[in-house]
Amino acid sequence: MTTFRVAYIPEHFSTPLFQAEKQGYYKSQDLTIEFVPVIEGTGRLIKLLNSKEIDFAIGLTEGFVADIAKGNDVYKIIGSFVESPLCWAISTGYDRQDITKASDLQSKKIGVSRIGSGSYIMSFVLGLQLGFQQPFFEAHPTLSNFKNLRDSVNLKANKDEGLENSDAFIWEHFTSKKYYDNKEIKKIGEIYTPWPSWVITCRDETISQHKPAVIDFLNSLNQGIDYFNNNPEDAINHIATNLDYSAEDAKEWLKTVKFNQNVSKLDWDRVVNKTAEVLKTAGVLTDDNSTIESRLKSGVIDITI
Repeated sequence: MTTFRVAYIPEHFSTPLFQAEKQGYYKSQDLTIEFVPVIEGTGRLIKLLNSKEIDFAIGLTEGFVADIAKGNDVYKIIGSFVESPLCWAISTGYDRQDITKASDLQSKKIGVSRIGSGSYIMSFVLGLQLGFQQPFFEAHPTLSNFKNLRDSVNLKANKDEGLENSDAFIWEHFTSKKYYDNKEIKKIGEIYTPWPSWVITCRDETISQHKPAVIDFLNSLNQGIDYFNNNPEDAINHIATNLDYSAEDAKEWLKTVKFNQNVSKLDWDRVVNKTAEVLKTAGVLTDDNSTIESRLKSGVIDITI
């Protein structure tokens, strides 16, 4: 029996992971999975990979592509988890009269979970799309998690914990929706990733020591995704019962999401090239093209070959 520690964002996208467990797909491959929920986002997932606290992390494409392209070789991208783009909502405090639309954010403070996370990278994509002047924003206060981000835009950041107020933040739409409905924050726009939204990563050391079991894990995920696709009511029940979403919102989300039916197969152009090009244009990646390409070719692999 091989035990893996798998870190995930406790959002609706994690559903096939747990359906695979419930249906016994990991156990049938002689795997034990210890799930590690990470509310802070992709930047925190990367930190856990670096510190050897986890074996796998499933998170946002842009955060991992950027980190590998900058030279991190501790882990590899080994699969594409979600094929559909991610809809990011742009939010500010509910009573903020100074900010009513995304174009108001030029030179403002954009709260992020961590530097290098998806919430950080997507702010540069937003600045590009809206044609903001460089530098796009005054600052990116680092706020760790979704609750701190909401407090920050409502000018209630806990300064005793070293947190700062901000003017807006960018977070996944359905995760944000509950807080629009209860009037804690307000939506001032949205932006889609120009790439498939979630990937699977694994520490290099885990691959070298347990490659057959790593492939078994990917195969179990494929089974979980197949179950997810064929049992939508079970998915809605899991999300409404275990996560911070209503059944109605879960049902609407199901209409928008498409998981990769073979997670080990990755569309290099859409997942890697397109993401890297946007990151270069946004100024997130600053090394020369050949260096970036070399790092990505080493860091994004098909483990099943």
